[in-house]
Amino acid sequence: MDHHVDLFVIGAGSGGVRAARIAAGYGARVMVAEEYRVGGTCVIRGCVPKKLLVYAARFSDEFEDAAGYGWTLDKPAFEWAKLIANKDREIARLEAAYVTNLERAKVTLVRSRAKIEDANTVCLLANGDRVRADTILIATGAAPALGAEIAGLQHVISSNEAFHLKDLPARILIQGGGYIAVEFAGIFHGLGSQVILVYRGENILRGFDDDVREHLRSEMAKRGITIITKQTVDAVEKVEHGLCVELSDRKSFVVDQVMFATGRRPNISDLGLDAAGVQIAKTGGIAVDEFSRTSVANIYAVGDVTNRVNLTPVAIREGHAFADTVFGGRPTAVDHTDVPTAVFSEPELGVIGLTEAVARERLAKVDIYKTSFRPMKMSLAGRDTRAFFKLVVDGETGRVVGCHIVGPDAGEMIQLAGIAVKMKATKADFDNVIAVHPTAAEELVTLREKAVSYQREAAE
Repeated sequence: MDHHVDLFVIGAGSGGVRAARIAAGYGARVMVAEEYRVGGTCVIRGCVPKKLLVYAARFSDEFEDAAGYGWTLDKPAFEWAKLIANKDREIARLEAAYVTNLERAKVTLVRSRAKIEDANTVCLLANGDRVRADTILIATGAAPALGAEIAGLQHVISSNEAFHLKDLPARILIQGGGYIAVEFAGIFHGLGSQVILVYRGENILRGFDDDVREHLRSEMAKRGITIITKQTVDAVEKVEHGLCVELSDRKSFVVDQVMFATGRRPNISDLGLDAAGVQIAKTGGIAVDEFSRTSVANIYAVGDVTNRVNLTPVAIREGHAFADTVFGGRPTAVDHTDVPTAVFSEPELGVIGLTEAVARERLAKVDIYKTSFRPMKMSLAGRDTRAFFKLVVDGETGRVVGCHIVGPDAGEMIQLAGIAVKMKATKADFDNVIAVHPTAAEELVTLREKAVSYQREAAE
C-alpha cells in the first residue's frame, strides 16, 4: 500500500470535512479525497451562493419600497456579470478557508476521485495510489437529477449551471416544485426575468403544510410568477428566438433558458460499493444505521448520500457524531426528528415539526392556531403581500408539535422557535412569553384563538 490511515473520507463537503477535522482532533490519521472543489454542494454550488443570489434579488423590492419612506432614487441598473463575479470571489474565499481548516487539523487532502476496492482499500484514480484505511467514510453528497429522457434535454440546465450563466435570461422556465425550484423562481424574478414555474403535482412544496403551500403559491403569483401545476415538460426545441418548451397538455412557451429542479440523486455511482458489499436502501441512498454505519462494519456514510434528511446542517451533525462515535469513544446517534428548515423563496418560509395533516394522522386531538397579516414594513411601502403564521398543537398535552412561518426573516425566526419546539414547549409556554413589539415574531406568542380543533373518533 502507498499509504495507511485511520480514516479515509471520500468527499470534502460539509459532512466529510467536519468528520475529518473532528476525527483528527481525536488523534486519528485522516486523509480526504475530493475530485471537484472543497466545500461540497452547499459552499460551492448550493445554499451559500444561492443565498447570495437571494440577497441580490431582494434589492429590487427594497428600491421600490424606499419611495414610500421618503427616498427618491434614480432607476436602479443591475449587472448580472458583476454579481456572478463577486459571488465567485466569495466562494473561492470560503473554499480556501475550508482547505486551511483541514490543514490546521493536519488532515491530508488529496485532489482525486476515490474508489473503494474492498472494505479496507481505496484507490486514488488520479495517480493509481492505493490507501489502506481502518475506517472509510463516504460523504459524496447528491447531484441534480433531470428525470426521464425527453427530446431536447441537452438544452436544459440544472441549478449547477444556473450559478454560472453568462447572461441573465430575460425569460426562464423552471420545472420543479421543491426548495430549489421555488427559490430560483424568486431569484430570477427579483433580478428581472419573466419566470414560468411548471410542476407535475397538485401544488408546490410537496411535504410542507398545505396552508403554507397555498399561501406561498398565492404570494408568488401576485408577484408575477406564472405557476403551472399538474403538467410536465415533454420536449425542448431550439428555435430562432430561444427555446420552445412543450408541456404535457401540448401548450408551448418560448423562453431563453430552461432549468430543471426535479430532485437530487445520491452520488453512489462508480464508488466501488458492490466490491465492498455496501448495501443501498430503497430510497436510493446508502443504507446506514443510527450511527451512520453501513452494512460493512468499518464503512460509514453521512449526508445526502444516505438520503435521510438532506440538509447541510444535518450532514455536519452526522459527520461530527460519526467522529465522536468511532474516534472519540462517545457513541452518538443523530436525532432526525424536528429539524428546522428554511426555504429562501419570496416570501421566505421557516418550518419545524408536524404539518396539520400529519398531526391529524398521528394525534388524537389537534388544535390549530394561525393568522395572516400585512407586515408592518409594507404599510408605507404599499406592497400587496401578507405574512402567515401557524402553530400545530397536540390538543391533549398542549405541546407545540409544529410551527410554520411565511414572511420576512422566517428562517431567522424558525431557528429560535425551533429550540422551543425541540424542548417540547407547550402552547401555554409560548403564551407566557411577553411579546416583543412591534415585530412579526410576536405573533408566535399572541395567538390566542383556535382557528380549528380536530378530535379523532374513538375506536369501537
